[in-house]
Amino acid sequence: MHVISIDIETFSDIDLGKCGVYRYAESPSFDILLFSYSMDDGQIKLIDLASGEKLPEEIINALMDESIIKTAFNANFERVCLMKYLCRVLGKEVYLDPSSWRCSEVQAAMLGLPLHLEGVAQVLQLEEQKMSEGKALIRYFCMPCKPTAANGGRTRNLPSDAPEKWEQFKAYNIRDVGVELAIRKKLEKYPIPETEHDLYVLDQKINDRGFQADMNFVMQAITCDRQFSVAATEKAYELTGLENPNSVAQLKDWLAGRGVEVESLSKKNVQELVGETKGEVKEALKLRLLMAKTSVRKYEALERAVCSDGRVHGLLQFYGANRTGRWAGRLVQVQNLPQNHLEDLKLARDLVKEGRFEDIELLFGNIPGVLSELIRTAFVPKEGHRFIVADFSAIEARVISWLAGEKWRLEVFASHGKIYEAAASMMFHVPIEEVTKGSPLRQKGKISELACGYGGGVGALKAMGALEMGVEENELQGLIDNWRTANPRIVNFWWEVDKAAITAVKERTKTRTHGINFTYQSGMLFVTLPSGRNLVYVKPKLMLNKFGREGLTYEGIGATKKWERIETYGPKIVENIVQATSRDLLADAMLRLDQAGFAIVAHVHDEVICEVPIGESSVEEICSFMSKGPKWAQGLPLTADGYECEFYQKS
Repeated sequence: MHVISIDIETFSDIDLGKCGVYRYAESPSFDILLFSYSMDDGQIKLIDLASGEKLPEEIINALMDESIIKTAFNANFERVCLMKYLCRVLGKEVYLDPSSWRCSEVQAAMLGLPLHLEGVAQVLQLEEQKMSEGKALIRYFCMPCKPTAANGGRTRNLPSDAPEKWEQFKAYNIRDVGVELAIRKKLEKYPIPETEHDLYVLDQKINDRGFQADMNFVMQAITCDRQFSVAATEKAYELTGLENPNSVAQLKDWLAGRGVEVESLSKKNVQELVGETKGEVKEALKLRLLMAKTSVRKYEALERAVCSDGRVHGLLQFYGANRTGRWAGRLVQVQNLPQNHLEDLKLARDLVKEGRFEDIELLFGNIPGVLSELIRTAFVPKEGHRFIVADFSAIEARVISWLAGEKWRLEVFASHGKIYEAAASMMFHVPIEEVTKGSPLRQKGKISELACGYGGGVGALKAMGALEMGVEENELQGLIDNWRTANPRIVNFWWEVDKAAITAVKERTKTRTHGINFTYQSGMLFVTLPSGRNLVYVKPKLMLNKFGREGLTYEGIGATKKWERIETYGPKIVENIVQATSRDLLADAMLRLDQAGFAIVAHVHDEVICEVPIGESSVEEICSFMSKGPKWAQGLPLTADGYECEFYQKS
């Protein structure tokens, strides 16, 4: 098959980072400036569209020919931009099917490499590197400029405004194709597996389909928040007399003048202080908490990203979490939406939509909290449809039990599924019937399950809110010990994985435990999952770790968001394996749902959201697809629960 490698440079007055490529490319100002390409790894050619050159007919035909492979780094950008451009040039609707596109960013991510071209080129130590001048050139030619007397009041820089810079920009565009070619050459031994390509195509179609937003509701929510913010700020001003009640420094001084010395005004600290203070100090701190609520930011992100069809596109990035291969949220961050617990979600939503903001406060309490809980409901199905939402039940707990062979847990999941109650029963040696839903034992079983599966200690229990749940600090270590005693096979799984990974790296060999292969090859550690997919740890090395013993390290994007050496060990590798396997189960279910004709509009963690015509299909039908499981997961008790709704929500 012929392969054309592509890189484009574009202009739009829309902020790409904040609004996404779909919104960016539909702006009337959008244009493609430069188009560089290489056919079948041959000479790189450039078409200067901004200077009047045209895309040759054979290139247009190649872009639309599904038998010709198109490649790019972050191919979604090129495909969406070219789709919009061709619609305009050809005067008709054009859809560039993602099945004939290959993304070298995805290929790099599957090997644990960075998610940007420059970073991949550096890590792979390519001879051809991305030009450092690129960012300044992009700011100059690809974004609007501020009108000044010096530039004649123009709002955009054209090639004629800086001919030397333009020549440099053309060289930059050509270089990017060269770097992408070099990356593909370097990684040719590690092609994207066919199943993962099918999944990438599905991902692109889901992003192309988009998730419809109720923009009337969104705009009313933003108005409601603004009105509340103005009123709260005025109230804080009257109470404190401060010039700026939102100023941390001013509020700290004000508190100090009333005998309250604070180091930090973080949410947690302020919440604690509210419980310890009274009078005007208490009121000022409560206002601080209300004004700090960030619920409206997601509504504003929706407003920025929504396209002319009323839908938000590009919410999910395939392989965005390259440690596990899970998707990453973009734009509105649907992977991180607040849960909803309001008793009457529809009434609260209707009141916002009707602008009855005083009634919201009267019936439901503080407005920021209500808006935060309503953010999911901003997403609605198209006319004549409803959402069917289905998600796996306790998927990570099931997967780790299955991989570790913890039989009592598998029996629980194959029967009643009450893992929190069963965990408490095992930990405290009481009949499961005595562990009722509201009992302290169930709470302890739940918090232990959430915190201890991946080697968590006292710190993990605290982070999960154990103390807030009423567990005494002196009980924490006991909970950890009890959980580990009740789950010996999981504990053994951690350390067998640790040993297998260290041996594979130390001896440059292949090891195996619990059905998982560990292979050192070409300076990388490949961890082969039951699905056959690999997790990859780049440049693994054994070093003395924080526990004072020999442990595994590798290179990757760390907590600083920079490429650095990262420590890992058995329980952490197990966490990656379990989350990656859970991801593969979701991926398999999504492919089967798509093949059955269900329109997936989004997915969040272990949950799938389908837009289904009213009167067609059922919750049970979709849950049955998800509960089936692939051949490689024999013996894993899978269950999915679901519900239908007229707007997106948590059941």
